[in-house]
Amino acid sequence: MTLLARTRDLLAELVAFPTVSEDSNLALVEHLADRLEAAGARVQILSDPTGRKANLFATIGPDRDGGFVLSGHTDVVPVADQVWTTDPFRLTERDGRLYGRGTCDMKGFVAAAVATAPLLAAARPERPVHYALTYDEEVGCLGARALADWLRQRGLRPSAALIGEPTGMRVVEGHKGCCEYSTHVAGLEGHGSDPDRGVNAVEIAARYVARLLELKEVLRARAPADSRFEPPWTTINAGALHGGQARNVIAGRARVDWEMRPVSPEDATFVKAEMARFCDGTLLPAMQAVWPGATIVTETVGEVEGLVPAAGNEARDIVMALAGATETGLVPFGTEAGIFQTMGLSAVVCGPGSIEQAHRPDEYLALDQLARCLAMLERLPARLAGGA
Repeated sequence: MTLLARTRDLLAELVAFPTVSEDSNLALVEHLADRLEAAGARVQILSDPTGRKANLFATIGPDRDGGFVLSGHTDVVPVADQVWTTDPFRLTERDGRLYGRGTCDMKGFVAAAVATAPLLAAARPERPVHYALTYDEEVGCLGARALADWLRQRGLRPSAALIGEPTGMRVVEGHKGCCEYSTHVAGLEGHGSDPDRGVNAVEIAARYVARLLELKEVLRARAPADSRFEPPWTTINAGALHGGQARNVIAGRARVDWEMRPVSPEDATFVKAEMARFCDGTLLPAMQAVWPGATIVTETVGEVEGLVPAAGNEARDIVMALAGATETGLVPFGTEAGIFQTMGLSAVVCGPGSIEQAHRPDEYLALDQLARCLAMLERLPARLAGGA
C-alpha cells in the first residue's frame, strides 16, 4: 500500500471521530498516541482540568532543545444546521476529493504528519521532531495556550514550528491576530406595552452592534500603507445576537458574540477603548437611569496573537526548501502559530487544502493536496538528519 493510501485510510479514521469543540477529543488523541508510539515516538497525553480534553505531545529523536514542531489541532467546528450531501463524519471520496468534517481543517495535515512518523523514526534525526496536537483551537486556541505553559514549565525549548492549517500548500509567514468576545447585557424586563418602564437588553445590544459597525469603517482608514494583508485593515465581525423571550416582553438579557482580527496590537487597543467609552459614557448612564442594576459586561473568549513576519525565520526557510517554494504570503485567518512565536520559536503556516472549504458543509480535501503535503513531509528526515 502506498503512503498516500495509508494516509487516506488514517484520515478516514480521524474523520470518524466527531471531535466538535464542545465534545471530548480523548478517543482521537488516544488513537493517535497508539499510532505514534508504534512508530517509535515518546508520547505524552496532557489532559485539561476537566479531564474531557487533551493535548498530545510526542517526540522522535533525541531529548534536547532545538526541535522542529509539527503542529495541528484535533477539534472541528459543528455540523449542526448545515446541509451536507454526505455523512460529515464518514470520509467519502469522489472526483479526486475527500469529503468530511475536518478533512482540510485540519485532520488532513494531522494524518499526513502521523503517517510519515515511521520515516522520521527510521532516519534517526539528530534534531528532535515534536508532534503538538491540540484541543479547542476553534474556540480560542485553548489547548495551544495550555501546551505552551506546559513546555515552559518543563523547560523544553523547540526552535521552529510548522502549523499545517490549510493554505493550499502555500508558505505563509504572517497572519492577523484573532480576538473573540461575548458582550452580555443585563436590563430590566417588563410588559412590552410600556417600554420606557424597562431596560430593553436587545435594543442596547443592537446599539452596541451599531457602534461596532461604525468602528469597522473607521478601521478601514487606519490600514497601514504597507499592509500585505487582504483585506489590509483590521476587521470586525458581529457573529451573533441572542436575547429576549417574546414580542410583547421587554428583553431582560442579551448577548453579542463578536470578533476582530487586528493587523496591529494598537488597533485592538483602540477598539476595546472605544467600546468601553461608548458603554460607560452613553449606554450605561441611560440604562441605569431607569434601573441602577443594569450592566454591560464583555467576556474575553480568546485573544490569539498574530504571526508577525520576521526577517530571520528558520521555520519559513526550512519549509520553503521542503515545499520547493520561491515566495511566501500572508493570510487573514488566525492559527496557533502566533502562540509558538511568542514562546520564541520561529513559525510558519503551510498545509493542504483551501480555507475556502473550512467550516462549510461538504468540506473536502483534494487528494492532490494531500499528496503534495506528504511529498513535503517525506523530505523532512533528510533535512533534519544532520541536525540542520
